[in-house]
Amino acid sequence: MAMSKIMHMRGFLTSCPGVSPLATCSIGLTFATALALAPAAPATAATAPATAATAPVSAATAATAPVSAATAATAVTTATGWGQAAVPGSTRSLPLVPLSRERVLGGAPEQGLYRTGLDRFALVGVVWDDPGTELRGQVRVRTRSAVTGQWSGWQDVEAHHADHGADPDTEEGSSRRVRGATAPLWVGDSDGVDVRVRAAGPGRGDGTGLPSGERAGGPGASLPPGLRLELVDPGGGQGRMTGEGLPGNPRGDDPPRTALDTEAALAASAANADITGFGATAIPERDRSATEQELTRLQGPVRGKPYIGPRPRIVTRRGWGADESLRERGFVHTKKIKAAFVHHTATGNAYTCAQAPSVIRGIYRYHVKSMGWRDIGYNFLVDKCGTLYEGRAGGVAKAVLGAHTLGFNTNSMGIAVIGTYGATKPSSAAVKAIARLTAWKLGLYGVDPRGKTYLTSGGGNLYPKGKNVRLNVISGHRDGFATECPGKRLYAKLGTARSSAAGYQGR
Repeated sequence: MAMSKIMHMRGFLTSCPGVSPLATCSIGLTFATALALAPAAPATAATAPATAATAPVSAATAATAPVSAATAATAVTTATGWGQAAVPGSTRSLPLVPLSRERVLGGAPEQGLYRTGLDRFALVGVVWDDPGTELRGQVRVRTRSAVTGQWSGWQDVEAHHADHGADPDTEEGSSRRVRGATAPLWVGDSDGVDVRVRAAGPGRGDGTGLPSGERAGGPGASLPPGLRLELVDPGGGQGRMTGEGLPGNPRGDDPPRTALDTEAALAASAANADITGFGATAIPERDRSATEQELTRLQGPVRGKPYIGPRPRIVTRRGWGADESLRERGFVHTKKIKAAFVHHTATGNAYTCAQAPSVIRGIYRYHVKSMGWRDIGYNFLVDKCGTLYEGRAGGVAKAVLGAHTLGFNTNSMGIAVIGTYGATKPSSAAVKAIARLTAWKLGLYGVDPRGKTYLTSGGGNLYPKGKNVRLNVISGHRDGFATECPGKRLYAKLGTARSSAAGYQGR
């Protein structure tokens, strides 16, 4: 390998926490022996974040390493054998068609699509051209199982999803790529679809689940233009088997890994190298003593008793098989974390815990390819078994700007429990995972989970732009925006999460 190319790789080598600075991180002893290069200093949460107004920056050391994807792939594959095949996936977008001859404002108030014999998909949603236009009506879908050939019953898709997203005046929020969209719905391995979208008109409630005073398909009802059905194949087998297994990888607890063969994949992994080994598929949990030592290393000496919960185990983006080529390059950070907003994904509860990585890959692809966001909107996700997952790239210990609570993304983090929790009670494991995560992450920034904080609204339907709003440190999405999210059953558990998180912090 040419010396110039070797030097370009140096930015991706970071030291392992607690290891001599002469030792390289888990990128492999081959690098240490063959290159004999002193590694770059670990990135810290204190130095890595940039303000939300700055242009996106990559992981701390990646900016100084203009290594080509080909060079990086060659080096990493040679040193570690990590050059695995990328996780496949795809998105198919199909325009909806009128279901009646009636026209309102030039469009049909009822639209839909019926198709069979499709390539397999596992997640669906409906998008439209203008993100500023709300779909006021009902969206229902049924799908045909690719395994049994049987049709499912009709399922409602959450149509009011504008409350999730980047703040209005940010580069991401004002991008021309952004589209209006329903929430995505997980349907499992399918090859046929039947979707019906009916606009709401003035009238009395008719049992359709529409807001009070509206009925589907009423006189004068209209739908936003450009309606399209999105069929998402998350790749990795879509949970066709008992678990996540692919041919040659039959273990249900061993999902496909993201190959470290591009600059984006290397940067996403390097963003966590301040707290775990490079290329890790999961960040291991730590006890209280080790977590307190890590806090001192990341943030400097703490005055008095450190209130921080033991670091929980978190599956990284590489661990759940993120295709890093989908997202925009670089990361955007804010100054600190002052609050955590809890969400539900509204994707339904018909998934197994072994399928959770597939569900996350589906949501990620839907957020980026269908809705036009820069990355998955949530900072963290939790499945029904209590497993925690890294969401938006940029480093789990850092203040990464997300797109989860419209108007309050700055200096906050978004945690989404996978599922729908309006009528369904969340598992105790999921609530515990929220408490453990917030005890650790808020502890990194000296924040009491039981406390109150002030955030400045970026604009929304509850608070005007610029208003300083007093909120619970652990809030539900509905506290910052008029929405049903995170569902009344999950929202009712936030008090438990607050008190438990404070206990984990030793308060």
